[in-house]
Amino acid sequence: MTTPTNNDIMRVRKFLVDLQARICESLEAQERDGSTNDNEYATFVPDDWERPEGGGGRSCVLADGEVIEKAGVMFSHIHVHNLPASATARHPNIAGRKAQAMGVSLVVHPRNPNVPTSHANVRLFVAEAEGEAPIWWFGGGFDLTPFYPVLADCVHWHQVCHDLCAPFGDNIYADFKQWCDEYFHLRHRDEQRGIGGLFYDDVSTESRGWDFETCFNFMKAVGNGYLDGIMPIFEQRKNTPYTKAQREFQLYRRGRYVEYNLVYDRGTLFGLQSNGRIESILVSMPPLASWHYRFEPAEGTPEFELTDYYLKPRDWLAL
Repeated sequence: MTTPTNNDIMRVRKFLVDLQARICESLEAQERDGSTNDNEYATFVPDDWERPEGGGGRSCVLADGEVIEKAGVMFSHIHVHNLPASATARHPNIAGRKAQAMGVSLVVHPRNPNVPTSHANVRLFVAEAEGEAPIWWFGGGFDLTPFYPVLADCVHWHQVCHDLCAPFGDNIYADFKQWCDEYFHLRHRDEQRGIGGLFYDDVSTESRGWDFETCFNFMKAVGNGYLDGIMPIFEQRKNTPYTKAQREFQLYRRGRYVEYNLVYDRGTLFGLQSNGRIESILVSMPPLASWHYRFEPAEGTPEFELTDYYLKPRDWLAL
């Protein structure tokens, strides 16, 4: 089956709603386990919203935790009557169609610089016109942005990526890893945002030869894979001691995250151009970040090693 029915779309929605709940639960458990007060710890606050043009969503935000400084886990299912340029530029065949887009997206900014920032997104887009078959595709992925990387964590992250891709084809991990490396690249600095992971877009029968069910199964593998990737890293790094200088370096590197999201991120651009809900669009921003003029870490330091070794595309599974 290559043409999704309304029931198929609702099955995707049901998975996404459940995925959001499970991710929030898992992150809250990290906050609870790392809190110095067993009876009081930061939790996600849900914010349900509706879109005037149609649809809505639930934005769940955790702020000021001891383990997680800020996390946003957002579900949305919106209807768009006038597609923005960010959608039609790559797909001129959908111009003039009505569309619906649904997905779960998240960014987690831990307080401890030894725990990486992480991002994940899984989504479905369907463009419809009366009397014509819908045009649809899936997209998503997840990536890791460390400040003080541990090689074993980087290998683990990419092993999870490889293993979830394996049932779908021998080249899927390599293709979507490369796509991730190319996508999360700050061109104005010629620098990677992090160590990558997976990124894919426009996954459909037309592009991959997969029917709708296979594409949906890949979405589920990626959504579940994020938790498999990030939770062991939280468990091992959240209690690692750190210094004031390391905290300041974390805030400096967070500035790169802000630059990327505002300049290049397609999801941010789509949200702004489609008159999206600004609070949900910008919830990915860290609560604190900093910029320093011509900061140059000393050679041989962990701060130097971050950009000299880790923030370069490489075959992590061959190390």
